[in-house]
Amino acid sequence: MGLQCGLVGLPNVGKSTIFNALTKSHGAAAENFPFCTIDPNVGIVEIPDPRFKNLCKMIGPKSEVPAAVEFVDIAGLVAGASKGDGLGNAFLAHIRQVNAILHIVRCFDDENVTHVSGKVSPADDIEVIELELILADIEQVEKKIQTLVRLVKGGDKEAEFQDQVLQKVLPVLKDSKPAISVDLNEDEIFAIKELALLTLKPVLFVGNVDEDFIDKPQTSPHYIALEQAAKERGTYVVPICGKIEAELTQLEPEEEQTFLEEFGLTEPGLNRVIREAYTLLGYITFFTAGEKEVRAWNIVRGALAPQAAGEIHTDLERGFIRAEIVSYDDIVSNDGMKAAKDAGKLRVEGKDYTVADGDVIYFRFNV
Repeated sequence: MGLQCGLVGLPNVGKSTIFNALTKSHGAAAENFPFCTIDPNVGIVEIPDPRFKNLCKMIGPKSEVPAAVEFVDIAGLVAGASKGDGLGNAFLAHIRQVNAILHIVRCFDDENVTHVSGKVSPADDIEVIELELILADIEQVEKKIQTLVRLVKGGDKEAEFQDQVLQKVLPVLKDSKPAISVDLNEDEIFAIKELALLTLKPVLFVGNVDEDFIDKPQTSPHYIALEQAAKERGTYVVPICGKIEAELTQLEPEEEQTFLEEFGLTEPGLNRVIREAYTLLGYITFFTAGEKEVRAWNIVRGALAPQAAGEIHTDLERGFIRAEIVSYDDIVSNDGMKAAKDAGKLRVEGKDYTVADGDVIYFRFNV
């Protein structure tokens, strides 16, 4: 699948509780002590997409396969992790494997839940995590630069280019700024991809607020501080209440809506977290639809039709002829696939077509 988000944060911020709610499981221990989670827990989560459900309802296929994203609950980080404190390098290695980071930040006061630094401060908590990731990246970059010295002296053009990129990144890291803040083009990013720099990954902040603030998070001083920190970093923040989300997983579907209404909510907060994470990864959804199966597929935004075909099977990409496309909106406005085609909404696109979010595609190929 290739879509993987790592849940990170200080110990006791609610990561494992949120992970369990996301995956509707109890696979991750959630207790009131640091390093409750040691090995990463992994769960595959369906992307909440009303379009997919509506297509299935309209077509009535034998099989339904929604788009999904993988979430990884990674052990809590502490100051000094880059030097081996806490779970140290084991923690950092887990983060290197994910595509994006969901930073869970504590925005609630509870004397019964210990905070590792003794006080709740979203800005301080973020700085602890960021600093450790930056320090780990500095070490990684400096080691790589050293290994490139001999190759650069030998005239290796690839090594020279990689060294140039790292020399751009290193001073920014040493200025306590993440690698993602460096203006790198696609070629430069690809040149240092093997390093899997922690601070080059996109980050989404998730504010774990008290249930009293869930319908009005902007009135919470902690959440306000988190929003400001996210704004300074050019990213977004989603408010949820881990306690409420955990309780929702225990309810039957018919009870869920009533429970949400009691807190002034229209949907579980985790639905938005999942959608925002999916967007953060830079993906869109296209569909294949027929009586046998309706399936939603993940594809990188900007991908061409043959690449989308390759998501289904490499033979489809290799033998791609054309893509026959009807947009989801046209299917809905014409009350069905057949009616949309009869209304002339079917388009035939070639190899240069950029797949759009919501395209329903049938691929023609020959191998």
